[in-house]
Amino acid sequence: MARIRRIVFGLLLALAGAPALAAPLEAYGKLPSVEAGAVSANGQELALVVTNGEERRLVVKDMVSGQFLFIASMGQTKVRDIRWAGDQHLILTNSVTGTPLGVEADRSEWFMASDFSLATKRLRPLLMDAGDSMNAIHGLPIVRMVGGEPVVFLQGIHFVNSEGVTSLFRIDLKNDSSRLIETGDINTDDFLVGPDGKALAQTAYDSRSGKWTLKLKGDLGWRTAMVRDEPIDPPDLIGLGRDGRTIVLNMADKDGAGWFDVDATTAARGPPLSALDGQSAIEDPATGRLIGHHELVGDEDRYVFFDPQDQRVWKAVAAAFPKNRVTLVSWSNDRNKILVRADSPTEGPAYSYVDVATGSAKLLGDEYQGLTPADISPVKPVSYKAADGFQLSGYLTLPRGRDPKNLPLVVFPHGGPASRDEPGFDWWAQGMAARGYAVLQVNFRGSQGFGWDYMQAGFGEWGRKMQTDLSDGVRYLAAQGTIDPKRVCIVGASYGGYAALAGAALDKGVYRCAVSFGGVSDLKRMVGYSRSREGASALRYWDRFMGAKDLGDPVLAKYSPALQAADADIPVLLIHGKDDTVVPLAQSKEMADALRRAGKPVDLIVQNNADHWLSLGATRFQTLQATVAFLEKHNPPN
Repeated sequence: MARIRRIVFGLLLALAGAPALAAPLEAYGKLPSVEAGAVSANGQELALVVTNGEERRLVVKDMVSGQFLFIASMGQTKVRDIRWAGDQHLILTNSVTGTPLGVEADRSEWFMASDFSLATKRLRPLLMDAGDSMNAIHGLPIVRMVGGEPVVFLQGIHFVNSEGVTSLFRIDLKNDSSRLIETGDINTDDFLVGPDGKALAQTAYDSRSGKWTLKLKGDLGWRTAMVRDEPIDPPDLIGLGRDGRTIVLNMADKDGAGWFDVDATTAARGPPLSALDGQSAIEDPATGRLIGHHELVGDEDRYVFFDPQDQRVWKAVAAAFPKNRVTLVSWSNDRNKILVRADSPTEGPAYSYVDVATGSAKLLGDEYQGLTPADISPVKPVSYKAADGFQLSGYLTLPRGRDPKNLPLVVFPHGGPASRDEPGFDWWAQGMAARGYAVLQVNFRGSQGFGWDYMQAGFGEWGRKMQTDLSDGVRYLAAQGTIDPKRVCIVGASYGGYAALAGAALDKGVYRCAVSFGGVSDLKRMVGYSRSREGASALRYWDRFMGAKDLGDPVLAKYSPALQAADADIPVLLIHGKDDTVVPLAQSKEMADALRRAGKPVDLIVQNNADHWLSLGATRFQTLQATVAFLEKHNPPN
């Protein structure tokens, strides 16, 4: 194929002129200028969710004629996903925080789907006509081409004897009507739809007993094909196999760990497809069949396609963006029109529309408009050994224009803890680096994406070696002469927020200040909260990392910053959203109260309408602004 060339297309409005000084913090802390994108089935229509301050807009453009087909404000709607069903229907998924009226349920983040019709220019919510059901969905919409027409399937909540169960609905896009096609039971958690639009498999998990079940559907109905006792790690239903007649499960047992093909008729299991940890499936956009997989191995993105032609195409696409981290966002059914995100180490991330046939890549716009190359700080991988010899990796963002010696440092641990930091642009890290700080992001033991042994090394190490992995990084950088060990603070969100609080109360003498966004402070109460919402499996999951036998185990108090607040030796800033349903606001309030009782310096910012993911521009900017102001007060960069 022809070599792909890049040309500027200008779908988004560019800001004129480069700033004379460093970009304001708002340029880093605002919502991304582009949040989501999708290419239609024929590749001609492109949809993007773009932002303008707090406002989100849906933009649809004809990429052949260059005409805008639709531009409309969506206000502050939290859009989580967009995908085309054919060429005339765009399915949007959004979420809201709340408790449904008339339903006994926890205050949670509830997801819903809507259909935007290009013909009528109307956006209509789905499942509104589903009798004895909610309009909330579980998982993302499923699109299949059936008889040459796009069909949408949604997993919703249907009530059977007043009990809500995950069930499968088929949507008629001509009038957005829904039809219940499969009813699950109380433990059903996932359905799989075959290429023909019929239910092929379902999984169920009883969190109390730890029993996981796979059911397959044949001519005589559903039958149980596999049962496993999985108290913590039930298998994941990845999707359809390569031929559409198998299903792919992610599971681990004595025969190995990874992805396995399971015959949808006999339930016979094939050899492992992959043994990697944290990979994602690449599916045929028309049939849903597995056509490849993507994983981040160390610092390298790997796209593996089964079809050599797909592999050649992707190799050419990636080559068009040298030294960029290129990720696949969406593509047409024939896989010749591709939306990619290219993260440049010198210019930051941007979106491009690639036409394989013409060999062109049209630049659509920067993910963060208003940032120039002068505002992007360099990020480099780091590797060091913890005190016990365990090999660790991470990323160091260095303030642009400063000699990388004797710098002030911010340790910035990720959430999870079974997650990971990745190479490339991070708005929060970049914002802190823009104000003169080096920023260290460590993939501490227990992080995902480095294999089972790496994650297993974190079991029972919550507040212990998972914490000292961070301070060992401080000591490593100090020995290199890169940072000043007397000028170090710690900032984190979610589990990273816990690590920040532990840096104040448990791993003392390392940091000058700590900032926690949505962080855990009382382990026993957090585990109890999770168990009340997710069942006994949540207790078993958290205990795996915390190393507790039960809720009465004294280690929970020993490693709870709120219960060790009297030992805190540095100022603490707590930021928490009222709408956080992952880590409740009570965790930060308890920490603030404990520090005040102990006479320790603490500030608490409670954000209205803010969730766990900083989904609103105002709260994102407030969080970054407050973080930097706190750092500058207690650990000046100069």
